[in-house]
Amino acid sequence: MLSIALAGKPNAGKSTFYKAATLAEVDVANYPFTTIDPNRGVSYVRTECPCLTREERCNNEHCHDGKRYVAIELLDVAGLVPGAHEGRGLGNQFLDALTNADVILNVVDASGGTNAEGEPVEIGDHDPVEDVTFIQEEMDLWLAGILNKNWESVTRQSRSPGFDIDEALTELLTGVGATEHDVTTILRNLDYPDNPQEWTDADRERLARDIRAQTKPIVIVANKADIAPPENVERLREAADLVIPATADGELALRQGAKAGLIAYDPGDEDFEILGDLSGPQKKGLEKIRDVMAEFGGTGVQQALNTAVYDLLDHFTAYPVQNEGKWTDGQGNVLPDAFLLPRGSTPHDLAYAVHSDIGDAYLHAVDAKSNRRIAENHELDEGDVIKIVSSAK
Repeated sequence: MLSIALAGKPNAGKSTFYKAATLAEVDVANYPFTTIDPNRGVSYVRTECPCLTREERCNNEHCHDGKRYVAIELLDVAGLVPGAHEGRGLGNQFLDALTNADVILNVVDASGGTNAEGEPVEIGDHDPVEDVTFIQEEMDLWLAGILNKNWESVTRQSRSPGFDIDEALTELLTGVGATEHDVTTILRNLDYPDNPQEWTDADRERLARDIRAQTKPIVIVANKADIAPPENVERLREAADLVIPATADGELALRQGAKAGLIAYDPGDEDFEILGDLSGPQKKGLEKIRDVMAEFGGTGVQQALNTAVYDLLDHFTAYPVQNEGKWTDGQGNVLPDAFLLPRGSTPHDLAYAVHSDIGDAYLHAVDAKSNRRIAENHELDEGDVIKIVSSAK
């Protein structure tokens, strides 16, 4: 399962975002370090279900009238403060928790209502643009520190016959979440000395920055956009490539309202419908949320998750089935499973995603939409429905 980590300074709204995206019970408060131990939960990215091309919608619990929700892991950890890579605040604990995340959502307080340490100030008193590169810098320097601490070991290895610096770096960096492919890709494009003793601090920092960019890409979530000065959101958009305006408070209110049956709302919708009797203040609060949704195309929470997975990580959704005509599994469930795969994945890759035994016993695959057999090296695409034929029992 893909893992998305929520990062940011304290009090930027990470825990509210987490609660809104998972409906898990977590502490939410207006003071730094509300979160100490990492929260792990399941959230979902949203896509169009292939059942929209058929006469009837599928009966899957994760499909809401053609809106398909695919599970991902969401991680909410302690906030970072300046100097976290040196251990300030809960920095080392936070950064260690990010090791296995595939992508990071940097939750920024777009209102400017919290300072660099996460302490409340008057709205607009702090420049949120200063928080855009903050997480990136702390992570880069943290990784550089790990390289520096372990460099003596690499230097010792270099005295042994048959030493290969690429192998030594791969062994070191896979310990902080990089894959062998990540390291190979980076070293191929990096000019560096073959002798570890000739490396400088600048060389190690450059490697750290490249590793972070490769293994921990970042989306900026401009949270509290509902109370932010309008120019703040625009300036954030100018400061970073991927910026999603959001109101985690608004999303949480909608999710709770939908759960109580007061409104009709699915995560990622651009609007909602009031169903129950609401008090005057409740209606007023919902209308304020509606105004923000109209401006930004939703609350931003679902959009941030989708942007991280489908755009930044360039994944797509594929649906394995046993019956290519009915699109069902062995129990007759329509489109029972959905898998997120990286762009370029093949039917054989999907088979391994279902189960290693299925992958090992793979024979061929059938495109259930066209009812045609497809090649093993055929690249799958968003919404493909695939029957995998294998010799596995």
